[in-house]
Amino acid sequence: MTSVTPAQKSPDTSKDPTLVVKDLWVSYGKVQALTGLSLEVGSSTICAIVGMNGSGKSTFFKSIMGMVPLQSGTISVRGQGSLSARKQGLVGYVPQNEDIDHHFPLSVYDVVMMGRYSFMGPLRRSRAVDREAVENALEVVGLTKLRNRPIGALSGGQRKRAFVARAVAQGAEIMLLDEPFAGVDYTSEDVIIGLLRQLADKGATLLVSTHDLASIPRFADEVALLNRRIVGRGQPEEALRQENLVQAFTERGSAHDHASTVH
Repeated sequence: MTSVTPAQKSPDTSKDPTLVVKDLWVSYGKVQALTGLSLEVGSSTICAIVGMNGSGKSTFFKSIMGMVPLQSGTISVRGQGSLSARKQGLVGYVPQNEDIDHHFPLSVYDVVMMGRYSFMGPLRRSRAVDREAVENALEVVGLTKLRNRPIGALSGGQRKRAFVARAVAQGAEIMLLDEPFAGVDYTSEDVIIGLLRQLADKGATLLVSTHDLASIPRFADEVALLNRRIVGRGQPEEALRQENLVQAFTERGSAHDHASTVH
């Protein structure tokens, strides 16, 4: 399969970016997880979020989803706060390891339909519009023929695509993907990269956390290096310079160093 190379472009500087995070501070008790993080990402953009374990990537994603209290700072998704955006289905999350019992007879179709739950009543009875959204999402990720297969019977790469389909069915404008290439082979990685590019080309904003620096130029339009705050930002070949990586992968680097932006 042919590798996908993203069109190189500068970080979005439009007046109306999809995601705007300003001076975000989050702590867990005495542990300071985020320290003044600021970031703007526009539509039709894939932004790789890079940082070591404990750098705040998971906390950052949870903050965008409105799942952790903020000490200070603001998050805007299409001009709305995190909780409001999540309730409206504007933010979709694709976890690294989905908490689903793979021995339970849950089909691929059922998993993708979960993306429509917030639009249903308490009995979760699907409507024609919900079923249409699921069918469209399955087609987008290339899983229509596997729609009735148990989710536990899929390969790692196929499961990742099913969870992306769930976010697509939800109608998310921002998708947060946690290590989407972990545990998949190169062929599956290539398929997922093509899928991400397709979603971005349709206007979605994708934030992809990853430890795999080598794969970033294959899919990312831009990179944000995170060490409790943004310590480097730019196109892959610029952001991944040694001096930025040192700041990103040095313990407590963000607590002492000023955030730098690569142009």
